[in-house]
Amino acid sequence: MTDGQLEIHVLADSTGETAVRLARAARAQFPGAQFEIIRHPRLGRTDAMVRALNTLKERAEQCRIAVFFTLVNAELRSLVVNACRDLGLPYTDLMGDALDALEKISGHTADEVPMRPVGVEADYFVRISAMEFAIRNDDGAMPTALRECDICLIGASRSGKTPLSIYLGYLGYKTVNVPLVPGIQPPEELFGLDRWRIVGLTIDAERLLQIRSRRVQGMGGFGTRDGYADLVKIYDELDEVGAIQRRLGAPIVDTTGLALEEAAARIIDLVDERAKKVGARLRRPAGHLRITP
Repeated sequence: MTDGQLEIHVLADSTGETAVRLARAARAQFPGAQFEIIRHPRLGRTDAMVRALNTLKERAEQCRIAVFFTLVNAELRSLVVNACRDLGLPYTDLMGDALDALEKISGHTADEVPMRPVGVEADYFVRISAMEFAIRNDDGAMPTALRECDICLIGASRSGKTPLSIYLGYLGYKTVNVPLVPGIQPPEELFGLDRWRIVGLTIDAERLLQIRSRRVQGMGGFGTRDGYADLVKIYDELDEVGAIQRRLGAPIVDTTGLALEEAAARIIDLVDERAKKVGARLRRPAGHLRITP
């Protein structure tokens, strides 16, 4: 583990959100180190940039820092690069290289207008609609809406159905999730749904116990008598849930320790492959790019 305080300073002529997101993604690859992300937004003028660079100089005397910047103005980018080199600070220019690449292939010169709106992409309203669909149909709230879905997730309570449904909605897929509860028959509409749309979720019993125990504590202890947070009964519950999933012929995705993005990608691939086998097709959201091997 690295000794001393570590900071990532984000310099931006707008909000800096793009650079912050990338900084967070990069930081996640270093679980043994603790990085603080410090944002310096709206640095569209030289005087504002100079003040930010003076702050970097002060911080560099106290801790170890790296600089990420997204600036459309070439002069400001050059100012930051020179300052970082003088101070011996590692840096990455997130916007400059992108602008240079597009200038080379387009033959045009970038306008260099800070805070210019990026506009609404083709898939924006599709994704918003899909997210609203997922929220309306959380936990099988509207069984009649099953016939409208692109993807249907089934599994035990707290196996990851809701966050996956909303994330798949964010990607543009209309997703419903149906909880499988021991002793309660699933809605009839589920059995009338195209089987290729259905994906089962499972999770390690001990991990599920941890998640449910925290929820029970938040509910003031309610849920302990019915076995909701009892390990032996959880094993029995997962067996019963698994039997229903097999009855529906659903492929299973184990969400234990699986990142949300990875789980969603697996689900999309599963549904897509199963649809093709029966001559059907998973709807492609507008603006969705398929990555080919």
